[in-house]
Amino acid sequence: MFKQEITVAAAVKNLEAVTAFVDRCLEEIGCSPRAQMQIDVAVDELFSNIAYYAYPPGTGTVTLRVEVAEDPACAILTFIDSGVPYNPLSREDPDTSLSAEERQIGGLGIYMVKKSMDGVSYAYEDGRNVFTIKKRL
Repeated sequence: MFKQEITVAAAVKNLEAVTAFVDRCLEEIGCSPRAQMQIDVAVDELFSNIAYYAYPPGTGTVTLRVEVAEDPACAILTFIDSGVPYNPLSREDPDTSLSAEERQIGGLGIYMVKKSMDGVSYAYEDGRNVFTIKKRL
């Protein structure tokens, strides 16, 4: 089974390195360009949220684990941080029928992640946020 992980400071400046790590993993497992693009967008959203909000006002780390499951074949990416407990799935989805001016700020990024992935889950375990996304290959 394929399994690799990276741990970096939860800082926006590390997004490029995290995305490069994910792309190397996805290329190694033969991920389609379309699925890779969708995963990259999700990684950008989720990593950025951790970098901006998980450790106020200090800093911390985030671990990103990339795995492959079989039957059905899918990429599983798990973000783990020890920041402020927060379940982004507990927010109500934004009303996308409203104009951008009428909508409340926030929530659109996680909504896009939920719509583009084949599975998303959140748990708070052992003092850590554990957010997992799955994408069929």
